Amino acid sequence: MPTKYWIVVVSKDHLTRGVEGGFMQANHGKEGPLKRLTEGDWVIFYSPKQTYGGNEPLQAFTAIGQVSDDKIYRYKMADDFIPYRRNIKFYKCEETPIAPLITDLTFIENKKSWGFKFRFGFFEIPAHDFKLISSAMIKGEPTQTKHI
Repeated sequence: MPTKYWIVVVSKDHLTRGVEGGFMQANHGKEGPLKRLTEGDWVIFYSPKQTYGGNEPLQAFTAIGQVSDDKIYRYKMADDFIPYRRNIKFYKCEETPIAPLITDLTFIENKKSWGFKFRFGFFEIPAHDFKLISSAMIKGEPTQTKHI
């Protein structure tokens, strides 16, 4: 199967837990989006805000990684919240603001209302767009982050 490229929208504070633990969740822990991923697919994480429920904007690509296996599993975070997760190999990267890239990203059809696409929370992007974003985020050879 050919490699696919994805964007997941998540606040930076929630993403930090995933990077530290080597996992991802999507669309508030739903299983459906995770089923679309296959081992080796690349995922770029976009954070519109610093914190979930907060008002401080970030509007940057904040993490990048590869799906490390074919397992989807549940993890109990609270009695009433048991989200689905996938294991991800995260790579060291630089937080990259989206603004300078908007005009060159083909997945953003309407450049004036560029934020609309991100309302879906999880979507596939073309290889060209992945290369543009990833080259801005990763300088040199990709190096995996260490997990706690």
